[in-house]
Amino acid sequence: MSCLLQVSDPHFGTEQPEVLQALERLAHALAPQAVLLSGDITQRATRRQFAAARAFAERLTAPVVAIPGNHDIPLFQLAARVFSPYGRYTEAFGADLEPVFACDDWLVVTVNTTRWYRHEDGEVSPAQVERVAARLAQASPRQVRVVVTHQPVLVTRPEDRQNRLHGRAAAVARWTAAGADLIVGGHIHLPFVRPLDERFPGCPPTAWAVQAGTAVSTRVRWDAPNSVNVLRAEASGDGAQRVCVVERWDHSAADKAFTRVDLLRLPLASRATAP
Repeated sequence: MSCLLQVSDPHFGTEQPEVLQALERLAHALAPQAVLLSGDITQRATRRQFAAARAFAERLTAPVVAIPGNHDIPLFQLAARVFSPYGRYTEAFGADLEPVFACDDWLVVTVNTTRWYRHEDGEVSPAQVERVAARLAQASPRQVRVVVTHQPVLVTRPEDRQNRLHGRAAAVARWTAAGADLIVGGHIHLPFVRPLDERFPGCPPTAWAVQAGTAVSTRVRWDAPNSVNVLRAEASGDGAQRVCVVERWDHSAADKAFTRVDLLRLPLASRATAP
């Protein structure tokens, strides 16, 4: 069963070496098709922090599919923020701020939801919505279609409402109509899985929001330790039977390792080809 590893909000500059080493061991053991690095890679977008993050990515055995988060734009250096907001990010992770990853089982389409003029919250433009939808429509019946944003389209707690993605309603409607199975994100350091139709009426009940916690940072919430998500694809060859298994792996200080603490089997829409 092929898998993806979602690593979000590592906030290099606040990383915990023991947790980082445990995550590297997990990544090597899983041998995922790709590692999804869903933003807030650094704490303050310094070159030193990006260099540490790049070194981490190079130690993994899988392709890294990365997008920036709001912390990956310089905050206190106004000239850099306005005139070269992604300069340091691109030095470390390349000029493509919205990479696409595809293999037999997965189609991953990423969205840069950060803006230099927004401090924390993000947005998605109509052009981005259409670009993602067009790429989703090209997926094979077998592929699990994953959209990656930094800021969430859905939250579960009132205190997180201000962190929701601007433009989310139009984006979710368009992307799920184009076949998105999962919209995965980070930003709020709270892992959960919810059906999108819980907040967006009209969405298919087989489309899901998947959120990850902070992978290695000290910036954990009181009730959510360092954690990552593992996504596993199950599908018949023609796409008639499709399931995505979402596993939550939390770091255990006692075990000095990431351990699986939850597993959900998410039914996905049939994408069977016509005979």
